[in-house]
Amino acid sequence: MSRKPPVNTGGFFVSLLQQKLRLMRQFWVLLCLLLGLLTSCSTTTVYIVRHAEKVNESDTTDLSPIGHQRAQALAEVLANKGIDSIFTTPTRRTRQTAAPLAKRLTIQSVDYSTKSIEIITERVRRIQNKTVLVVGHSNTILPIAIGLGAKPTMTKIESGDFDNLFRVRLKRGKVVDFSQTTYGQPTPP
Repeated sequence: MSRKPPVNTGGFFVSLLQQKLRLMRQFWVLLCLLLGLLTSCSTTTVYIVRHAEKVNESDTTDLSPIGHQRAQALAEVLANKGIDSIFTTPTRRTRQTAAPLAKRLTIQSVDYSTKSIEIITERVRRIQNKTVLVVGHSNTILPIAIGLGAKPTMTKIESGDFDNLFRVRLKRGKVVDFSQTTYGQPTPP
């Protein structure tokens, strides 16, 4: 009786295992590179507006009927922009300006203090790959845009000026695009 020599399959399986490990390593390297690329390309878009027209000059005033119309116009303009977060000051007029959009998108607005512009700008800078609305006041919206690194052409928001809409696009915390436009009915000169 002749015996067949034993087949050495150990080397074959070791070779397969090494090949599988090499493929897995390549997969993980590729995945890490892809995630790094996606993260570095993330862009945050920030819309900044002043509250809409108000009934009077008191700090506790509501929006006027024209202001409510402007708030609806803001909701129309931003409804399909992918807003993820809404920041307002703790005043009725800023909250009422954001309310139609917040309701439409089922987003709760978050209050920020106007005592330190740096706090809201740093908070917004930390947001990655999202779209944000910040509602402020005539004396805060330009400093917020500037604090984010934008260079608005305007130097002052007049007391009767309510139709400005700023858009700041950030990539890795740095401005890549800034635009100034208006929304709703034009503010009378």
